Amino acid sequence: MISVLHTTDWQIGRVFSQFEPDDANALFEARFKAVEALAELATTRGVDAVLVAGDVFDAQTVADKTIRRLFNAMQGFVGPWLLLPGNHDAALTESVWTRAQRLRAIASNVTCCLEPRAHAVGGKFTLLAAPLTQRHTHLDLTEWFDSAASDPALPRVGLAHGCVQGILAPDMDSTNPIAAQRWQSARLDYLALGDWHGTRQVGERAWYAGTPETDRFRANDSGRALLVNLPGAGEPPRVEVVVTGRYRWRQMEPHLSVATHIDELLAQLSQVGSEEVLSLRILGNCDLGGHRRLAAALDEAGARARAIVWDNSALRLEPTDEDIDALHADGYVGEVLQELRLPREGEEAQLARDALLSLAQILDAQAQRAADAP
Repeated sequence: MISVLHTTDWQIGRVFSQFEPDDANALFEARFKAVEALAELATTRGVDAVLVAGDVFDAQTVADKTIRRLFNAMQGFVGPWLLLPGNHDAALTESVWTRAQRLRAIASNVTCCLEPRAHAVGGKFTLLAAPLTQRHTHLDLTEWFDSAASDPALPRVGLAHGCVQGILAPDMDSTNPIAAQRWQSARLDYLALGDWHGTRQVGERAWYAGTPETDRFRANDSGRALLVNLPGAGEPPRVEVVVTGRYRWRQMEPHLSVATHIDELLAQLSQVGSEEVLSLRILGNCDLGGHRRLAAALDEAGARARAIVWDNSALRLEPTDEDIDALHADGYVGEVLQELRLPREGEEAQLARDALLSLAQILDAQAQRAADAP
């Protein structure tokens, strides 16, 4: 029985610029931690090799320190690692891979598959590697698998990065194509795929492993790796999905229209934990009191969560008459408030409403600061 750990799309060096700097740094570091966890998993489960199906690095321009840290993170598994260039780290004439070689960062048990050829892995299976040598191609770089020679007594495993045809909508022009039945035409016992960041089976013997640490707000079963057992040449693989990701990325788009909706949203925010990365887009409308409660709940959730990004541009602040009266605006400001509340029509009514909302929000914020002052 041959066993391999199939992983992909590490994208080491990715910068999460949409988050606050400390949160972005934690997510940057989590990708190294994921590799360390994969090395530990490979050792614990005693696999014969680790296959990384492309996009090991996020870009060709990652720092030298990042390259060294990546290969250091792999040291927990002393068996064979086979790394494939993908579209983010293609095997160009001058690339992140050639830099890693010059830095002498690559350990002796690590094979960087920079050319399309067969690799005999420990005398246990044959690996057919199809590295990307440019970021995008419209050629199927796995076509040569069909005619590749190998020991018939050993399992044949393919390693590729791209888009299996027939999965996307027919009118979409996908780059880096891979034939839908490549595993079958090339007589593969298993085809280890990368490019999609979620885990998905696309054929009887073909799987996308997905990224081991989630990195985007898309429900696609990411944060996983695949333990693959190969009973023997010609026999179907046995695939076990293993959860590897630390952080849970989640999107919320609540629509507020009545007071109970705010209560429900606040209850959900109170449950946000330290392992969550949350994207929140709030729609609808609320009064001044609801807006104050929501702002406070977001501050509290932001302190608990790993990271939160939120957008309230689609939330309309609609102060009630009671809200306006509670502002206790007097003098000129009070006169302006009352003037803006007079009935109007057309464009003038919208301008007056916008001005009323802005002024009410400013006055409410000032009142809250005064109330909080010692």
